[in-house]
Amino acid sequence: MSSRPALVLIPGLACNATLWSPLLQTGADPRLAAWNPVITDVHTRFLTIEAMAAALLDEHPGDLVLCGASMGGMLAMEAARQAPQRIQGIALLGTSAQPETDDMRQLREGAIGFFEQGRVEEVLRFNLPLAFHPGRASDAQLAQTYLDMVLAAGANQLIRQNRAVITRPDARLHLPALGCPALVMCGDADALTPPERSREIAGLVAQAALVVISQCGHMLTLEQPQAVSHTLNDWLDRNF
Repeated sequence: MSSRPALVLIPGLACNATLWSPLLQTGADPRLAAWNPVITDVHTRFLTIEAMAAALLDEHPGDLVLCGASMGGMLAMEAARQAPQRIQGIALLGTSAQPETDDMRQLREGAIGFFEQGRVEEVLRFNLPLAFHPGRASDAQLAQTYLDMVLAAGANQLIRQNRAVITRPDARLHLPALGCPALVMCGDADALTPPERSREIAGLVAQAALVVISQCGHMLTLEQPQAVSHTLNDWLDRNF
């Protein structure tokens, strides 16, 4: 029996291992931990989505299953474009295949200006409602977990990673050629990458399974870890 591919978890913009900890911590579904997944940090070391994807492929040889959240999903899709023969499966959580829109580019450039002024926490707190389901607005612990994670990235990383997202490629051009199983997951109330973005991805990939998580915003693994874990692990079991 051939060995299964390596599983690489790719955090989103300004995120780190904290994003995945609810799926891997003691008491969580043990199936994911049994994969011995690697959490990459290439998004912190390179300036473009293309360069991040190339570094991931270089640092993790062999066949891969990629699981990316938000910007991590963009990176995963680009890795699949660069090395389609090596990507055996791809899980995309709360992401978009589209290039940056003019409106979002303006918003990101405005945020970058504030980051350059050192007003990081001010911007993050102002935009906090966009990260979560409206029903989570009063969850102070969840908000602090998110803030601590993003603040740990710092202004320079926020600037660099936002610029990488602004210049991201149009993944829709190559997704129809994707020949591996794909899991496309999103929150039903995701204000940053709305469900229609996930539906678009699923419609482009022949072997895609689309799952919309109820009562959930953009930060799926922090908001609904049990539902995300169950969905992801069942998909891995079915395909590998």
